[in-house]
Parts: sequence; C-alpha cells; structure tokens
Amino acid sequence: MNRTVDALVVGAGPAGLAVAARLAALGAGRVEVLEREPEAGGVPRHCHHGGFGGRLQGPVYARGLTEAAVWCGAVVRTGVSAIGWAGPLTVEVTGPGGLERITARAVVLATGARERPRSARLVPGSRPAGVLTTGELQQAVHLYGQPVGRRAVVVGAEPVAYHAVRTLRRAGARVVALVTEQPRGAWAGTAGRAGGGVLAAPPPVLTGTAVTELLGRGRLSGVRIRHADGRTGVVGCDTVVFTGDWIPDHELARYGGLALDPGTRGPAVDASFRTSEPGVFAVGNVLRGVERAAVAAAEGAAAADQVLAHLSGAPWPVLGPPLVVRAPLVWVSPNRVTGAGAGRMLLRSGAPLVNPVVTVDQDGARLHRARVLGPVSPWRSMRLPLRWTARVGLDGGPVVIGVA
Repeated sequence: MNRTVDALVVGAGPAGLAVAARLAALGAGRVEVLEREPEAGGVPRHCHHGGFGGRLQGPVYARGLTEAAVWCGAVVRTGVSAIGWAGPLTVEVTGPGGLERITARAVVLATGARERPRSARLVPGSRPAGVLTTGELQQAVHLYGQPVGRRAVVVGAEPVAYHAVRTLRRAGARVVALVTEQPRGAWAGTAGRAGGGVLAAPPPVLTGTAVTELLGRGRLSGVRIRHADGRTGVVGCDTVVFTGDWIPDHELARYGGLALDPGTRGPAVDASFRTSEPGVFAVGNVLRGVERAAVAAAEGAAAADQVLAHLSGAPWPVLGPPLVVRAPLVWVSPNRVTGAGAGRMLLRSGAPLVNPVVTVDQDGARLHRARVLGPVSPWRSMRLPLRWTARVGLDGGPVVIGVA
C-alpha cells in the first residue's frame, strides 16, 4: 500500500506527540504518528513515579500527551514499525495491515533512546535470569506484574538508578548496593534524589567501583566487583539492574544515510532540528540519549514551527560547521550551525565540575565565554545560549567548545 501525508512523525514518545499536536493545531495538513509499541506515550507510560509535567505520574502524563495529539487532529497509529526507506521522504512500515510505503512532505524522527544492556557494556559471565535494564525492570513490575527477585544490586547512582531502587522495593526486593564507577563527588549532590523526591533510607553506594562479572547459572547468584584501588570482591544477589548509559535509537537515521554526530551518536542537527537530509527533522532523545520528558516535549513543540516553515516553502540550508567538544565535555546538542540561532543548546560533561567557564572558539577566535554557576554532574546537562552563533563563520572550521 502506498499513501501520502503532509507530516510523518516516527515515534510517539513525549517529543513525537508534542510535535504532532502542535503541527496539527497549526493546520499542517494530515499529520500521522507511528509507534511500534502497543500504546503511545514512550518511556513515561511505565514510569510510575511523579515529576512528569509537574507532579504527574508517568502513565498519566503519557495519556495526556496522546490525548492532546489526537484532540488536535493528529492520527496516532500504534503497533506500526518503521523498517526502512524507499526514498528520501518515503518510509517503509509494517503493522497489522501489512507492508506500507508512506511518503510525506516532512518526516520527523522522534525514535527516542534506550539503555545499553549488559552485553553492550561488555560485562562477562554466564547468562542467568535476573539481569535487567531499568526499562525492562519497570515494564516487568508496572506493566506485567512479574516478580524480580529478593536481593538486588543496581549498577549506577544517577537519578534513574534511584527510580530503579523504588521499583525494586515496590516489587518486594531488597537493594543491597548501588555500584558506580563515578567518584564520590559526581553523585553526592543528588544522592537519593529522583523525580519522586528524596528516597527514604537509600542503599549504600559503592563509588569508584565496577561490576566485572556476573555469577551463577540458571539464576544470578552474585556480581564480582573491582574497586578503583584494585581490590575485588563479590556481592551476593539474585537480581542486577543496569541503569543509565543511554544511546539514541538511531537505526532509522542510519538506514536513511543521515549524518550522525560522533559525540551524541544521534542525528546531527542544527538549532532548527534539521538533519543533513532535506525535509527530515530529528527531535527529542534520538538526538543524544536521554533528557527529561519535559525537555523532549519542549523540543517537539519548538520543532513544529520549523517543520511548518519547511512545509510553507522555507529553503533547506546546508548544515554548517560542526560543533565539537573537548574533554571533559562529551557532547553538545544541537551540533551544527546554519546561521544565527535562538534558544539554548544542551552540553554534557563526563566528569563533575564546579562553576566551570564555558568557552566557544572557531579558527582561533573566541566567540563566547561564560561561567556556569554551581556544580555540574555527569547526568545533568548545562544550557548554553545560542546568541553567539551569529558570529560563526559558516565557511570556517569546526566550532570548539571547552571548559576552563
């Protein structure tokens, strides 16, 4: 079956639903959203803690976004997967009705992010039951009511790890330790905190420590750990949850030949969410891994105006010079410059910083310098205003962002 729409949004998480709702409300024509899961809403629908859209629990927030998109006139189709491209703006999909080719005047990739599992983190050992990611844990407990074990270790100590602790406790498991390779200073400011408030009686945190092996056959019996000073040990447990370490779900972008940014590992975009392929936009956590649902939804709403401008005939510029970061920074998003931009870009550090001075240079010239007040952790982004982008030479070399 071959069909045409005005705007096709791939992914019905917060970013995809927000861009679809605004596009439909602004009269963009036929706006269609594809979601491979049986329900729209993305990750929030199985996050039963507060902090979404204020104090809402995840499932309530997800339903509200979905209802808003439908009410505005967007068509939301679930159980439908985008599997490839049949042309620059033609997406091949499969679902209950079989194979389709959908051609759009604009395509918005909002495919989100996922946690890297144990195998991708290269943790050796057998393949026992009881090894989960945060998403698998939340779905098992909140969507399917499955048991998860009685004694658990959580790998990670960032806010999402504390959500995992809450979920494990709700399922009746005792969390004996959080294990993180980060030093103590990286997590101390947010220890025990997550979207649902301060965690009561947080478990002990083993900082500067790595899980080096999974033990047990049939069912997990423990994890072998190594401390930064070389000491090793074994923590007995029947469940281990690997948290954080997010990676964009960028497969569809790669299949389409879109330029990817080496830092974020997501599609390279400018401040208007334009990719290297004319007519294709990318928004939300597909751009860099994970940010809060509110950040993704805000990007979706902002991207709608840019998509509408494209549908109205605005020219598609060539992506300008790349933005690159110097250690300890690990990525910046957006990461291309096509002219003066508005709003802010997100900047992530791989190490804890205190009151860092952010510098922006191109070809030896200083474009911007500003101090970020307060502590900066590896799981919270800094926000960098875009006023300086008007001074970028579009024919010049890479724009380099560092900290002093």
